[in-house]
Amino acid sequence: MTRVLVLNSGSSSVKYRLFDGAHTVAKGLVERIGESGGEVADHRAALQGVMDEIDLSGLAVVGHRVVHGGADFTGPTLIDDEVVARIEALVPLAPLHNPAALTGIEVARKLLPDVPQVAVFDTAFHATIPPEGVTWAIDRSLAERWQIRRYGFHGTSHAYVSRRTAAVLGRDPAETNVITLHLGNGASACAVQGGRSVATSMGMSPLPGLVMGTRSGDIDPTVIFHLHRVAGLPLDEIEDSLTRNGGLLGLSGANDLRTVLDRRESGDPDAALAFDVYCRRIREYVGAYLAVLGRVDAITFTAGVGENSPLVRAASLAGLEPIGIEVDPERNDRRDEVISPPGTRIPVCVIPTDEELEIADQSRTALSLPR
Repeated sequence: MTRVLVLNSGSSSVKYRLFDGAHTVAKGLVERIGESGGEVADHRAALQGVMDEIDLSGLAVVGHRVVHGGADFTGPTLIDDEVVARIEALVPLAPLHNPAALTGIEVARKLLPDVPQVAVFDTAFHATIPPEGVTWAIDRSLAERWQIRRYGFHGTSHAYVSRRTAAVLGRDPAETNVITLHLGNGASACAVQGGRSVATSMGMSPLPGLVMGTRSGDIDPTVIFHLHRVAGLPLDEIEDSLTRNGGLLGLSGANDLRTVLDRRESGDPDAALAFDVYCRRIREYVGAYLAVLGRVDAITFTAGVGENSPLVRAASLAGLEPIGIEVDPERNDRRDEVISPPGTRIPVCVIPTDEELEIADQSRTALSLPR
Protein backbone atom coordinates (compact mmCIF):
# COMPACT_ATOMS: atom_id res chain seq x y z
CA MET A 1 0.00 0.00 0.00
CA THR A 2 1.82 3.07 -1.27
CA ARG A 3 -1.07 5.27 -2.34
CA VAL A 4 -1.48 8.65 -0.69
CA LEU A 5 -4.40 11.05 -1.07
CA VAL A 6 -3.36 14.66 -0.50
CA LEU A 7 -6.11 17.12 0.41
CA ASN A 8 -5.82 20.89 0.50
CA SER A 9 -9.10 22.22 1.89
CA GLY A 10 -9.81 25.91 1.45
CA SER A 11 -12.76 27.89 2.72
CA SER A 12 -14.68 27.29 -0.52
CA SER A 13 -12.55 24.73 -2.36
CA VAL A 14 -10.91 21.33 -2.13
CA LYS A 15 -7.78 20.55 -4.12
CA TYR A 16 -6.81 16.90 -4.26
CA ARG A 17 -4.10 14.68 -5.71
CA LEU A 18 -3.76 10.92 -5.49
CA PHE A 19 -0.25 9.44 -5.60
CA ASP A 20 0.95 5.92 -6.20
CA GLY A 21 4.57 6.19 -5.16
CA ALA A 22 5.78 9.39 -6.83
CA HIS A 23 3.30 9.05 -9.70
CA THR A 24 0.10 11.08 -9.88
CA VAL A 25 -2.91 8.82 -10.40
CA ALA A 26 -5.62 11.48 -10.20
CA LYS A 27 -5.95 15.15 -9.33
CA GLY A 28 -8.52 17.87 -9.39
CA LEU A 29 -10.11 20.91 -7.81
CA VAL A 30 -13.65 21.43 -6.52
CA GLU A 31 -14.42 25.15 -6.33
CA ARG A 32 -17.16 27.47 -5.08
CA ILE A 33 -18.27 25.05 -2.38
CA GLY A 34 -21.45 26.31 -0.74
CA GLU A 35 -21.67 29.31 -3.03
CA SER A 36 -24.58 30.25 -5.25
CA GLY A 37 -24.12 28.48 -8.56
CA GLY A 38 -21.38 26.27 -7.12
CA GLU A 39 -20.97 22.60 -7.85
CA VAL A 40 -21.64 21.24 -4.34
CA ALA A 41 -23.32 22.34 -1.11
CA ASP A 42 -20.56 21.64 1.43
CA HIS A 43 -17.15 20.04 2.00
CA ARG A 44 -18.65 16.67 2.84
CA ALA A 45 -20.40 16.55 -0.53
CA ALA A 46 -17.22 17.76 -2.25
CA LEU A 47 -15.03 15.09 -0.66
CA GLN A 48 -17.66 12.42 -1.17
CA GLY A 49 -17.72 13.34 -4.85
CA VAL A 50 -13.93 13.11 -5.05
CA MET A 51 -13.92 9.70 -3.39
CA ASP A 52 -16.68 8.41 -5.64
CA GLU A 53 -14.76 9.55 -8.69
CA ILE A 54 -11.31 8.13 -7.98
CA ASP A 55 -10.08 4.63 -7.12
CA LEU A 56 -8.92 4.62 -3.50
CA SER A 57 -8.01 0.94 -3.32
CA GLY A 58 -4.71 0.41 -1.56
CA LEU A 59 -4.88 3.83 0.08
CA ALA A 60 -2.24 3.99 2.83
CA VAL A 61 -2.77 7.47 4.22
CA VAL A 62 -4.52 10.80 3.67
CA GLY A 63 -2.23 13.82 3.95
CA HIS A 64 -3.81 17.17 4.84
CA ARG A 65 -2.21 20.54 4.25
CA VAL A 66 -2.60 22.66 7.38
CA VAL A 67 -1.32 26.23 7.17
CA HIS A 68 -0.51 26.99 10.79
CA GLY A 69 1.00 24.59 13.29
CA GLY A 70 2.13 27.21 15.79
CA ALA A 71 5.15 26.33 17.89
CA ASP A 72 3.82 22.87 18.77
CA PHE A 73 3.87 21.05 15.45
CA THR A 74 7.37 20.68 14.03
CA GLY A 75 6.79 17.82 11.61
CA PRO A 76 4.10 15.68 9.97
CA THR A 77 1.69 14.49 12.65
CA LEU A 78 -0.69 11.53 12.80
CA ILE A 79 -4.15 12.95 13.42
CA ASP A 80 -6.25 11.94 16.40
CA ASP A 81 -8.82 13.82 18.50
CA GLU A 82 -6.13 15.51 20.57
CA VAL A 83 -4.31 16.77 17.46
CA VAL A 84 -7.57 18.13 16.08
CA ALA A 85 -8.16 20.01 19.34
CA ARG A 86 -4.64 21.47 19.20
CA ILE A 87 -5.15 22.63 15.61
CA GLU A 88 -8.46 24.21 16.67
CA ALA A 89 -6.62 26.09 19.43
CA LEU A 90 -4.40 27.64 16.74
CA VAL A 91 -7.33 29.10 14.77
CA PRO A 92 -6.71 32.62 16.18
CA LEU A 93 -3.29 32.54 14.48
CA ALA A 94 -4.79 31.53 11.10
CA PRO A 95 -8.50 32.38 11.15
CA LEU A 96 -8.85 32.18 7.36
CA HIS A 97 -6.96 28.92 6.81
CA ASN A 98 -7.04 26.51 9.75
CA PRO A 99 -10.86 26.26 9.96
CA ALA A 100 -11.00 25.08 6.34
CA ALA A 101 -8.29 22.49 6.98
CA LEU A 102 -10.19 21.27 10.05
CA THR A 103 -13.32 20.85 7.95
CA GLY A 104 -11.41 18.73 5.46
CA ILE A 105 -9.91 16.63 8.26
CA GLU A 106 -13.29 16.09 9.93
CA VAL A 107 -14.99 15.02 6.72
CA ALA A 108 -12.13 12.77 5.56
CA ARG A 109 -11.95 11.02 8.95
CA LYS A 110 -15.67 10.25 8.75
CA LEU A 111 -15.61 9.07 5.15
CA LEU A 112 -12.38 7.06 5.52
CA PRO A 113 -12.43 5.94 9.16
CA ASP A 114 -9.96 3.08 8.64
CA VAL A 115 -7.32 5.10 6.81
CA PRO A 116 -4.66 6.98 8.84
CA GLN A 117 -4.75 10.75 8.42
CA VAL A 118 -1.67 12.98 8.70
CA ALA A 119 -1.42 16.75 9.09
CA VAL A 120 1.47 18.44 7.26
CA PHE A 121 2.02 22.02 8.38
CA ASP A 122 3.26 24.95 6.29
CA THR A 123 5.03 26.27 9.37
CA ALA A 124 6.84 23.07 10.41
CA PHE A 125 9.89 23.43 8.16
CA HIS A 126 10.72 26.72 9.89
CA ALA A 127 10.80 25.18 13.38
CA THR A 128 14.60 24.96 13.00
CA ILE A 129 15.05 28.75 12.85
CA PRO A 130 17.08 29.70 15.94
CA PRO A 131 15.46 31.78 18.70
CA GLU A 132 17.06 35.04 17.56
CA GLY A 133 15.45 34.54 14.15
CA VAL A 134 11.88 34.10 15.41
CA THR A 135 11.86 36.54 18.32
CA TRP A 136 10.76 40.16 17.97
CA ALA A 137 11.89 42.84 20.40
CA ILE A 138 8.57 43.40 22.16
CA ASP A 139 7.44 42.86 25.74
CA ARG A 140 8.24 39.21 26.45
CA SER A 141 5.16 38.62 28.59
CA LEU A 142 2.89 39.84 25.80
CA ALA A 143 4.69 37.71 23.22
CA GLU A 144 4.51 34.58 25.35
CA ARG A 145 0.86 35.07 26.34
CA TRP A 146 -0.37 35.68 22.81
CA GLN A 147 2.08 33.43 20.90
CA ILE A 148 3.63 36.37 19.07
CA ARG A 149 6.71 35.29 17.11
CA ARG A 150 7.83 34.48 13.58
CA TYR A 151 6.42 31.18 12.30
CA GLY A 152 6.92 31.35 8.53
CA PHE A 153 4.94 29.61 5.78
CA HIS A 154 5.36 27.85 2.40
CA GLY A 155 7.46 25.33 4.33
CA THR A 156 6.63 22.35 2.15
CA SER A 157 7.68 24.29 -0.95
CA HIS A 158 10.94 25.57 0.55
CA ALA A 159 11.78 22.08 1.82
CA TYR A 160 11.12 20.41 -1.53
CA VAL A 161 12.84 23.04 -3.66
CA SER A 162 15.97 23.33 -1.51
CA ARG A 163 16.40 19.55 -1.63
CA ARG A 164 15.86 19.48 -5.41
CA THR A 165 18.36 22.31 -5.84
CA ALA A 166 21.01 20.25 -4.07
CA ALA A 167 20.24 17.34 -6.41
CA VAL A 168 20.61 19.57 -9.49
CA LEU A 169 23.99 20.73 -8.18
CA GLY A 170 25.01 17.13 -7.41
CA ARG A 171 25.42 17.93 -3.72
CA ASP A 172 24.27 16.45 -0.44
CA PRO A 173 21.36 18.58 0.92
CA ALA A 174 22.93 18.38 4.39
CA GLU A 175 25.98 20.22 3.03
CA THR A 176 24.20 22.74 0.80
CA ASN A 177 23.10 26.31 1.60
CA VAL A 178 20.31 27.68 -0.59
CA ILE A 179 18.24 30.86 -0.74
CA THR A 180 14.81 29.81 -2.02
CA LEU A 181 12.39 32.35 -3.48
CA HIS A 182 8.79 31.12 -3.62
CA LEU A 183 7.14 33.74 -5.81
CA GLY A 184 3.44 33.35 -6.49
CA ASN A 185 0.36 35.35 -5.54
CA GLY A 186 1.76 34.71 -2.07
CA ALA A 187 5.53 35.02 -1.86
CA SER A 188 8.27 34.27 0.63
CA ALA A 189 12.03 33.90 0.86
CA CYS A 190 13.89 31.32 2.93
CA ALA A 191 17.50 30.77 3.94
CA VAL A 192 18.15 27.01 4.05
CA GLN A 193 21.37 25.87 5.72
CA GLY A 194 22.20 22.22 5.31
CA GLY A 195 18.58 21.32 4.65
CA ARG A 196 17.26 23.31 7.63
CA SER A 197 15.39 26.61 7.52
CA VAL A 198 17.31 29.30 9.43
CA ALA A 199 15.43 32.41 8.26
CA THR A 200 12.24 33.22 6.38
CA SER A 201 10.42 36.37 5.33
CA MET A 202 6.86 35.67 6.45
CA GLY A 203 6.11 36.06 10.13
CA MET A 204 3.27 35.37 12.55
CA SER A 205 1.02 35.47 9.48
CA PRO A 206 1.64 35.30 5.71
CA LEU A 207 1.39 39.12 5.49
CA PRO A 208 4.98 40.38 6.00
CA GLY A 209 8.07 39.99 3.87
CA LEU A 210 8.04 40.18 0.09
CA VAL A 211 5.53 42.18 -1.94
CA MET A 212 2.71 39.84 -3.05
CA GLY A 213 -0.36 39.90 -5.27
CA THR A 214 -2.61 41.56 -2.70
CA ARG A 215 -0.48 41.57 0.50
CA SER A 216 1.71 44.52 1.35
CA GLY A 217 4.71 42.65 2.68
CA ASP A 218 6.92 44.58 5.10
CA ILE A 219 5.70 47.99 6.30
CA ASP A 220 6.41 50.24 9.28
CA PRO A 221 3.90 49.25 12.02
CA THR A 222 3.34 52.97 12.61
CA VAL A 223 1.38 53.01 9.34
CA ILE A 224 -1.35 51.01 11.11
CA PHE A 225 -1.44 53.40 14.08
CA HIS A 226 -1.48 56.42 11.74
CA LEU A 227 -4.33 55.09 9.62
CA HIS A 228 -6.34 54.29 12.74
CA ARG A 229 -5.69 57.41 14.83
CA VAL A 230 -5.20 60.09 12.18
CA ALA A 231 -7.16 58.81 9.19
CA GLY A 232 -9.87 57.33 11.41
CA LEU A 233 -9.97 53.94 9.65
CA PRO A 234 -11.24 50.98 11.71
CA LEU A 235 -8.76 48.18 12.30
CA ASP A 236 -10.73 45.68 10.20
CA GLU A 237 -10.55 48.03 7.22
CA ILE A 238 -6.81 48.53 7.68
CA GLU A 239 -6.27 44.78 7.88
CA ASP A 240 -8.33 44.31 4.73
CA SER A 241 -6.34 47.01 2.96
CA LEU A 242 -3.01 45.40 3.80
CA THR A 243 -4.03 41.80 3.06
CA ARG A 244 -6.55 42.07 0.22
CA ASN A 245 -5.90 45.45 -1.38
CA GLY A 246 -2.15 45.88 -0.93
CA GLY A 247 0.81 44.47 -2.81
CA LEU A 248 0.77 44.67 -6.60
CA LEU A 249 -2.97 45.35 -6.53
CA GLY A 250 -2.56 48.36 -4.26
CA LEU A 251 0.32 49.77 -6.28
CA SER A 252 -0.94 49.16 -9.82
CA GLY A 253 -4.60 48.12 -9.70
CA ALA A 254 -3.77 44.54 -10.75
CA ASN A 255 -2.74 41.60 -8.58
CA ASP A 256 -1.66 39.36 -11.49
CA LEU A 257 1.98 40.05 -12.35
CA ARG A 258 1.32 39.23 -16.00
CA THR A 259 -1.11 42.14 -16.18
CA VAL A 260 1.36 44.38 -14.35
CA LEU A 261 4.07 43.47 -16.88
CA ASP A 262 1.75 44.16 -19.83
CA ARG A 263 0.84 47.58 -18.40
CA ARG A 264 4.49 48.32 -17.68
CA GLU A 265 5.35 47.47 -21.28
CA SER A 266 2.69 49.92 -22.50
CA GLY A 267 4.19 52.72 -20.40
CA ASP A 268 2.00 52.69 -17.28
CA PRO A 269 4.08 54.41 -14.55
CA ASP A 270 2.14 52.76 -11.70
CA ALA A 271 2.87 49.32 -13.12
CA ALA A 272 6.53 50.23 -13.61
CA LEU A 273 6.82 51.33 -9.98
CA ALA A 274 5.01 48.20 -8.76
CA PHE A 275 7.48 46.02 -10.67
CA ASP A 276 10.47 47.94 -9.31
CA VAL A 277 9.21 47.75 -5.70
CA TYR A 278 8.47 44.02 -6.12
CA CYS A 279 11.94 43.19 -7.43
CA ARG A 280 13.83 45.46 -5.05
CA ARG A 281 12.22 43.78 -2.04
CA ILE A 282 13.36 40.38 -3.35
CA ARG A 283 16.90 41.71 -3.85
CA GLU A 284 16.92 43.12 -0.29
CA TYR A 285 16.04 39.71 1.15
CA VAL A 286 18.63 37.97 -1.00
CA GLY A 287 21.24 40.35 0.43
CA ALA A 288 20.03 39.77 3.98
CA TYR A 289 20.13 35.99 3.62
CA LEU A 290 23.60 36.09 2.08
CA ALA A 291 24.64 37.65 5.39
CA VAL A 292 22.68 35.09 7.45
CA LEU A 293 24.13 32.08 5.63
CA GLY A 294 27.66 33.33 5.04
CA ARG A 295 28.22 30.74 2.30
CA VAL A 296 25.53 30.38 -0.37
CA ASP A 297 25.67 27.52 -2.85
CA ALA A 298 22.63 28.53 -4.94
CA ILE A 299 19.71 30.91 -5.27
CA THR A 300 16.55 29.22 -6.51
CA PHE A 301 13.34 30.66 -7.96
CA THR A 302 10.11 28.67 -7.75
CA ALA A 303 6.27 28.89 -7.87
CA GLY A 304 4.12 30.62 -10.49
CA VAL A 305 6.07 33.86 -10.87
CA GLY A 306 9.46 32.46 -9.97
CA GLU A 307 9.18 29.65 -12.49
CA ASN A 308 7.64 31.65 -15.34
CA SER A 309 8.90 35.25 -15.32
CA PRO A 310 12.38 35.77 -16.79
CA LEU A 311 11.95 39.52 -16.24
CA VAL A 312 11.44 39.14 -12.50
CA ARG A 313 14.36 36.73 -12.16
CA ALA A 314 16.72 39.06 -14.02
CA ALA A 315 15.58 42.27 -12.34
CA SER A 316 15.58 40.79 -8.84
CA LEU A 317 19.27 39.88 -9.06
CA ALA A 318 20.43 42.79 -11.23
CA GLY A 319 23.52 44.53 -9.89
CA LEU A 320 24.75 41.58 -7.85
CA GLU A 321 27.36 40.49 -10.39
CA PRO A 322 30.30 41.85 -8.30
CA ILE A 323 29.45 39.37 -5.53
CA GLY A 324 29.19 36.40 -7.88
CA ILE A 325 25.46 36.38 -8.70
CA GLU A 326 24.57 36.63 -12.37
CA VAL A 327 21.76 35.59 -14.72
CA ASP A 328 22.51 34.43 -18.27
CA PRO A 329 19.84 35.97 -20.57
CA GLU A 330 19.55 32.99 -22.93
CA ARG A 331 19.39 30.40 -20.16
CA ASN A 332 16.93 32.58 -18.29
CA ASP A 333 14.62 32.90 -21.30
CA ARG A 334 14.74 29.13 -21.86
CA ARG A 335 14.10 28.57 -18.13
CA ASP A 336 16.96 26.14 -17.77
CA GLU A 337 17.41 24.50 -14.38
CA VAL A 338 20.55 26.60 -13.98
CA ILE A 339 20.19 30.09 -15.45
CA SER A 340 23.55 31.54 -14.38
CA PRO A 341 26.58 31.49 -16.70
CA PRO A 342 28.97 28.54 -16.38
CA GLY A 343 31.52 29.10 -13.65
CA THR A 344 29.49 31.68 -11.75
CA ARG A 345 30.38 31.61 -8.05
CA ILE A 346 26.75 31.32 -6.88
CA PRO A 347 24.52 29.35 -9.30
CA VAL A 348 21.01 30.63 -9.93
CA CYS A 349 18.37 27.93 -10.47
CA VAL A 350 14.74 27.59 -11.52
CA ILE A 351 13.11 24.58 -9.88
CA PRO A 352 9.37 23.80 -10.17
CA THR A 353 7.84 23.29 -6.77
CA ASP A 354 5.65 20.31 -5.89
CA GLU A 355 4.03 20.89 -2.52
CA GLU A 356 1.57 18.03 -2.94
CA LEU A 357 4.37 15.52 -3.55
CA GLU A 358 6.18 16.86 -0.49
CA ILE A 359 3.01 16.43 1.59
CA ALA A 360 2.62 12.87 0.28
CA ASP A 361 6.24 12.05 1.15
CA GLN A 362 5.96 13.59 4.62
CA SER A 363 2.72 11.70 5.23
CA ARG A 364 4.48 8.42 4.43
CA THR A 365 7.34 9.43 6.72
CA ALA A 366 4.92 9.97 9.60
CA LEU A 367 3.84 6.35 9.26
CA SER A 368 7.32 4.99 8.49
CA LEU A 369 6.19 3.97 5.01
CA PRO A 370 8.59 3.89 2.05
CA ARG A 371 8.56 7.00 -0.12
